[in-house]
Amino acid sequence: MKTKKMETIKRNSSSEAIRTTQLGILISIVLIFVKGISGHLGHSYALIADATESGADVLSSGLLWGALKYAQRPADKSHPYGHGKAEPVASILIGFFLLGAAAWIAYHALCLISTPHELPKTYTLYILLIVIAVKESLFQYVRKIGKNINSQAVIADAYHHRSDAITSIAAFIGISIALVWGKGHENADDWAALFACLFIIYNAYQIIRPAIEEIMDKAPTDELIAAISEIAAGHSKVLRVEKCHVRKMGWTTMWICISKWMAIPMYMLRMRLHIR
Repeated sequence: MKTKKMETIKRNSSSEAIRTTQLGILISIVLIFVKGISGHLGHSYALIADATESGADVLSSGLLWGALKYAQRPADKSHPYGHGKAEPVASILIGFFLLGAAAWIAYHALCLISTPHELPKTYTLYILLIVIAVKESLFQYVRKIGKNINSQAVIADAYHHRSDAITSIAAFIGISIALVWGKGHENADDWAALFACLFIIYNAYQIIRPAIEEIMDKAPTDELIAAISEIAAGHSKVLRVEKCHVRKMGWTTMWICISKWMAIPMYMLRMRLHIR
């Protein structure tokens, strides 16, 4: 009964993560067209760069979708611990997608800074306000889901949406400066795109670092290890717990190996714990 309950929780978490990813892909596709067309017609490179960021969102979310599907596969002979490591691998790739988008935006912004071009149109500011509101709302929603199901990859996808919102804020500031100060300050729009790249790079770092730690089997918090040791030590046939090693395997599973002095069969030395 308990196993069935754990499997139900795992399936529900997987479905929720995939639905969240699909929503992000759909919204990002719409924003690519809205920002790309508005940026082209409104003479705003920052808005076009923003559309590029949304394109990276679609690619990374598609990658995450595939990784989540793969991570659902049950353990087999070749992968006795399951396929949960696909999740942090996807997180790292999402981080590199962000770095690639930042490099592309920075390169083109530097090329356009010294190139004369028209002032952006005023209506691009209203487009950006809508984009900022949508992307920040999506970030809050996706991050909440990622934390609820303990998924680093879904949280990484959320921060990709946040980087998109930051790019839009920078574009809004740059266009505002160009419109207020007028002719001669058209490149404020390009400087804004360049400045946004710094935030995108920082977000990429925030995504890649914990994912690498998870792949390298970084130990969880001391509080969790202490709680597991206490539960194990509370067994009537356990004399004491000497060591407790824990590693995360995806968003629903942790493997625990406890070395102890105890009068129980050896097969009980290895236990599997599912957590939400």
